[in-house]
Amino acid sequence: MSTVIATIFVFGLLILFHELGHFITAKSVGMRVDEFAIGFGPKLISRKVGETIYSIRIIPLGGFNKIAGMDPDEEQDERSFSAKPIWARMLVIVAGSAMNFVLPIILLFIVFMSSGVDTPSNQPLIGAIFPEKPAATAGLLPGDRITAVNGSPIDSWRQFVSVIQGNAGSKLTITYTRGSESGKTAILTPEYDEKGKRGIIGVTPQIDKYQPGMLESAGLAAKQTYIVAQSMLIGIGEMITGKSAADVAGPIGVAQMAGEVAQLGIIPLLQFAAFLSINLGLINLLPVPVLDGGHVVTLAVEGLRGKPLDKNQMQFIQMIGFALLMLLFVVATFKDISRLKLF
Repeated sequence: MSTVIATIFVFGLLILFHELGHFITAKSVGMRVDEFAIGFGPKLISRKVGETIYSIRIIPLGGFNKIAGMDPDEEQDERSFSAKPIWARMLVIVAGSAMNFVLPIILLFIVFMSSGVDTPSNQPLIGAIFPEKPAATAGLLPGDRITAVNGSPIDSWRQFVSVIQGNAGSKLTITYTRGSESGKTAILTPEYDEKGKRGIIGVTPQIDKYQPGMLESAGLAAKQTYIVAQSMLIGIGEMITGKSAADVAGPIGVAQMAGEVAQLGIIPLLQFAAFLSINLGLINLLPVPVLDGGHVVTLAVEGLRGKPLDKNQMQFIQMIGFALLMLLFVVATFKDISRLKLF
């Protein structure tokens, strides 16, 4: 799958689900949706069903809704966005991001049902070996069962890892079994990993595959989505407070990653899309003007004041939000290009 196709698939799926959330809730609370479009640019196909035009446009990256009354300058009626109560408008705004959390559950459900769940075994069995690391240099191979280190018996992978991590720079004698041959030995010295602050030899455990049923897959998908969202939220908080460096990727970087992941197959690409969808959902809920979270804040202010903000105030707030997003876009794009080593 080429980078272009992978990018269209990932961006299109994410934004389509986001806009679908706005569309479904707008219809459900009685708002008039004049158009629901897949893609941008000139129309390729369009058909009016009821009061809504459904169209497919030439640029297949996402889509949009044209909800009546979203623009204050438009003619307003009882089915316009601004005519609906605050709770209904908030629901429509939040629904887009909510769908970005529904999508990963669907994608991960497909992943678990089709390829099962990979879990690291606690048996002291080597699963993979990284080239040019101490284990590879010493001649260890995938499938070898570790039985002892410096003569002390090893009964589990956790025990083996604990010994390795605590002996960076120390020469160790690894006793292992390979097939029917037992008592084989290898001498190696764990190297010190600066990032992890521990000893490593460049091995991973054997991976056991487990095939869950339909209900369990759904539960696992929901749980995984929650865990990833929680981790991302903590990461965003740390970036905002300066506890960790802001490592952002723009459209070029995401497209490059999508292309690289696509080379690994459809399952990794679905996992990547799920990860990105959670990210998009969280970012969109930030209280920044222009984003969905910013719209929710202005609606909350309107509810407290009992009347909407002045048109000029709204334009000023939107302008600030747009400027911030453009700044972030420029920084992210510059980093993307720098990673491509064009400078």
